[in-house]
Amino acid sequence: MRKKPYHYYLIHLQFLGFRYHGWMKQPEVKTVQGMVDRTLAFIFGHEDFKTLGASRTDAGVSANEAALELFVREPLEPEELLAQLNLNLPNDIRAMGIEAVDRHFNIIQHPKVKEYTYLFSYGEKNHPFCAPFMVYMREPLDIPLMKKGAKLFEGTHNFKRYCIKPGENTVFEREILHSVIRENDLHTASFFPKESFVYYVHGKGFLRHQVRLMMGALFALGKGNLSLAEIEGSLKGKEDGPIAFMAPQTGLTLNKMSFEDGAES
Repeated sequence: MRKKPYHYYLIHLQFLGFRYHGWMKQPEVKTVQGMVDRTLAFIFGHEDFKTLGASRTDAGVSANEAALELFVREPLEPEELLAQLNLNLPNDIRAMGIEAVDRHFNIIQHPKVKEYTYLFSYGEKNHPFCAPFMVYMREPLDIPLMKKGAKLFEGTHNFKRYCIKPGENTVFEREILHSVIRENDLHTASFFPKESFVYYVHGKGFLRHQVRLMMGALFALGKGNLSLAEIEGSLKGKEDGPIAFMAPQTGLTLNKMSFEDGAES
């Protein structure tokens, strides 16, 4: 018997990634996609559907605005599914909206701009409750120098040294639209340190672990282990291997995602 054609929906969601092993479904570990699929199967009463995320995230990484595409055989009522998802998803995942899209929409290839943020502090050790949101650096950091370093990433550069295990056909030339460090004006909590900082970076496409490696280079710069000239030179693609360590994942959040047709996650 020939199967019915798919109907397509774009689901916008947010999640705290601290207890998940990243976005993509994997055997034997808890992932965000796995939890969403499990919830959808419970709501539908079957597993004849597919989900595809707009972006993969590492273990421990959170998302304030993320998106997935749902492929299902029967048409759905978006508001009803939204209510059912939020009734049944765990407290660290929330569906924010659902809209129908057509078969020409491809969540992976569709042009989009992503903004990542990285929350960090240094000095006195943080309250343990900060652990899911903020990375603590024990050594003093030269924040004004790090702000200068962040601006070096803006524009189109070769990010070969800011990628882990690239594929054979990986394109290393990427454009960073905005890269800046600011005093933390994004998140507040009674247990946060008096002073903390946020790195904002956005662009149309990022390599594997690119943002964490960029943040690692900025940490190395702030500690005095790298110079501005070395960061500038690292963007020419003349050498192999990461320029610095990869920053921990828990400070990283996929903060915003905007599709070029105006559909924001």
